[in-house]
Amino acid sequence: MKSYFSLFLLFLLPYFCQAQIDTTYIKPFENKLSLRTYFSMKLISMEQEVDGKVKNFMPNTPMSLGFGVSINNTIINLSYGYGLNFMKDKDKGRTKAFDFQIHNYGRKFIIDLFVQKYRGFYTADQNDKNIELYPDLNIQQYGAFGQYVFNNKKFSYKAAFNQNERQLKSAGSFLLGGGVYFTKIGSDSSFVHKDKNSLRNFQFGVSGGYAYTWAINKRWFASGSITVGANLSTERINDFGKKKIEIYPTFFPRTAIGYNKERWSLGLSYVNNLIFSSFSDNNNNNSSNISLSSGNFQIAYIWRLDSNPFWGKKKSN
Repeated sequence: MKSYFSLFLLFLLPYFCQAQIDTTYIKPFENKLSLRTYFSMKLISMEQEVDGKVKNFMPNTPMSLGFGVSINNTIINLSYGYGLNFMKDKDKGRTKAFDFQIHNYGRKFIIDLFVQKYRGFYTADQNDKNIELYPDLNIQQYGAFGQYVFNNKKFSYKAAFNQNERQLKSAGSFLLGGGVYFTKIGSDSSFVHKDKNSLRNFQFGVSGGYAYTWAINKRWFASGSITVGANLSTERINDFGKKKIEIYPTFFPRTAIGYNKERWSLGLSYVNNLIFSSFSDNNNNNSSNISLSSGNFQIAYIWRLDSNPFWGKKKSN
């Protein structure tokens, strides 16, 4: 994976509708400014099943080291990351990748955006041996996903994944929303689907789920959520109403565990979005089940500052 840097401004949309909170369940940290460092691994993988045989195509992408700054309760969240290329396994080939993911957790709404372009994959057995390289295989996915958090006064996604506030008591919430995705898969010869070396897929649909955070004690927490849905799918947007429409399931699990103190926090989180791009066609010997899994694994350390140049020194009680 080629080294790249990202600088992005987040995010006005989730803040347009602020909600009151139950302070017996949720408590924001008093510090306005926090610095963070993190190890992160972003990826997209493909599973293809043909005649009962399953291949998992994985990219050879290392973890990246990132640094960021967050200003609580504002739209600013800047980050800077550097890929740790020395961690690559040279036997697994070379992957060229651009992966831009945003997972933003507002009070009432959560939003996920994906822009992923990968070229170069490998397969291996369960022991990570018998490696086969597919340097010509390229996968592109563009997606947007959003959900409404019903119990937003007592349950906080921010506390679990941003750690800029604390979940004082265990609580959960039902979720409702949906997403839209466009996928392109292609190769010179290594990928075959319906007698073609390419696949195009556009889909959108609705989803629902449930999230829950366990406030284990004053410092520790664990959080998990699962969302399932159904997407309408076709090859092109203009094909809706003209060609056969297919329905595919979707799954979007998230999990986090962390430790909080007033001045600093440590957290581990994992986000995974699974969509299906094709199911086998009995009338075509070269059709197959194809699923794409895009995710982000992160370990973060957050340091909250007592004062900063924007708000001045913190007042003593």
